[in-house]
Amino acid sequence: MSDDYDLDAGPDPATFAAAEPEPEIDEDRDDPVPVVGVGPGNLEYLTPRGERAIREADVVVGFTTVVEFVADLTDADLLTCGYEDEAEALEEFAQRVASGEDGTAVAMGDPNHSGYQFVGKVQDAVEREAATRGLEPRPVRVVPGISSLQVAASRARTPMEDTEFVTLHKSGDLADDVERLAAAVVADERHLLALPRPYDRMPGDLAAFLLEQGADPDLEALVLEALTHEDEAIHRFTLATLADHAGGGGSDETPFSDLVVLAVRQPVGD
Repeated sequence: MSDDYDLDAGPDPATFAAAEPEPEIDEDRDDPVPVVGVGPGNLEYLTPRGERAIREADVVVGFTTVVEFVADLTDADLLTCGYEDEAEALEEFAQRVASGEDGTAVAMGDPNHSGYQFVGKVQDAVEREAATRGLEPRPVRVVPGISSLQVAASRARTPMEDTEFVTLHKSGDLADDVERLAAAVVADERHLLALPRPYDRMPGDLAAFLLEQGADPDLEALVLEALTHEDEAIHRFTLATLADHAGGGGSDETPFSDLVVLAVRQPVGD
């Protein structure tokens, strides 16, 4: 994977992360670098395994809002970043890991649901730094967490085995992902859980797209906002009424925040 990947042209770090299974655990030599899913923004949903990885780390890296969320759980050095300085933070993290420190990377929710780009970037940084030093790279291991998606499935009563999940909460081209939305709702008549992308693919935009593809305008659509937070709210629409909120490209042009999951329910028991 190149240092200067272009998400529109590739390679996508999510593809790098998913290229092969994790190696088997070797208790005699395994010293992993965990990527921990920290939950949907409520510490009650952080798993004990994830908390231990954060507490025992020498250095923790992640986006600023995520690291600040777990800062009180650890005495580790905290490396925070945004998209613009993510590469620099991960390079410093990888250097410290290669020097023998215990490092933990943190991501909101569950990395298996929408965090594989971050997993790929962490793994790439760790492996490149090890190669530079002529070392065997430490394995990067995902520590799953509870995500807003799982909470949304509970709130919307959409069993996971009957539901299609599509994340748009990522960089790069979304053409294949939005086609999966239509296939799930229109062709396969499955429930849908979707993570919108702020702010160009918000719930209203997705509803309008589904209607263009032939979805039933009377399907029930729930916009589940700030799940597990004190200001949690569930907004109930039909696809047709939700589509009235399509358009716009900024936070002031939508009634919803960036902490939303869209659920589209198929009729049950008809």
